[in-house]
Amino acid sequence: MDDRGYLAQAPKRKIGRRAAVVRWLRVHTSAQPGWRRTMLRWSTALLQLELRRGAGASAVALLLVVSAGYGAVRGEHFKTIGANLQDICDSAANSMGFGISEIAIAGRHNLSRKAILASAGITGQTSLLFLNAHAARARLMKNPWVAEATVLKLYPSRLRIGITERKPFALWQKDRHVSLIAADGTVLEPYAPRRFLSLPLVVGEGAQHEAQDFLALIRRYPDIAPRVKAYALVAQRRWNIYLKDGVEVLLPDADPAHALDTLVDLDRDKKLLSRDITRVDLRLADRVTVRLSDAAYAAREAAIKAAEKARKAKQKGGEA
Repeated sequence: MDDRGYLAQAPKRKIGRRAAVVRWLRVHTSAQPGWRRTMLRWSTALLQLELRRGAGASAVALLLVVSAGYGAVRGEHFKTIGANLQDICDSAANSMGFGISEIAIAGRHNLSRKAILASAGITGQTSLLFLNAHAARARLMKNPWVAEATVLKLYPSRLRIGITERKPFALWQKDRHVSLIAADGTVLEPYAPRRFLSLPLVVGEGAQHEAQDFLALIRRYPDIAPRVKAYALVAQRRWNIYLKDGVEVLLPDADPAHALDTLVDLDRDKKLLSRDITRVDLRLADRVTVRLSDAAYAAREAAIKAAEKARKAKQKGGEA
């Protein structure tokens, strides 16, 4: 009690603005629908946080960094940022004596030096210090001509690149489009370079993958191979051979070697491929079907009619 006989009362605290907002949020949270209730709870928790001095400045800095990162992602600027940073690092390394002064390339035959360096991502500004040899090799391996590659850094300024090239094997035609392929079917060039026009021509879907084994079989028949103009894979099962003189040879899907043996024997004994024919069908093991050219067929029909007429005339003469 004080000297006036009244009981002393604790002084009333003044409620801060943030505390008042928190109290209001707590009262009204339960009455809100699902998503609004969740948002109000998060807001209450954030308002109750006791932040240290300087936390506001840190939060602003973090917000700026996140915003910049978000802008880079949305604008797809990471490649540009990375390239600029790489250029800065390379310039610094070059100024310290880690520039590339010598590049030796081994195993190059069909690829140009310029093409190899471009595939590896090496330019005149690239430094040896910041060159990623593993990444350069991976980029080289994406070139269809390159079957194997090595990249070796020799400090302070020398670089060694070794490659094993795929060899041009054949020309592959699909849908009237001709490409240059390797023996494993890899497309080396999406066109037919003039210097490779003498390579065998294989035609059809899947022919690029089946050609190696079939052409190895054809090479066993030197009397046939030089006369072939093109090889066509039919239904990805069997081959047709088109000779330079226009004759089409149909091979079976099973045991084409036996059919080729038969063809060689017929040509040697009967001069089959020198006759006026357009097709030799060897798909059946027990017979050979030959189609004459139009001129040969007409001549044959005329000869048959003449022989029949002569036979009838002879019969009439005998009866007389």
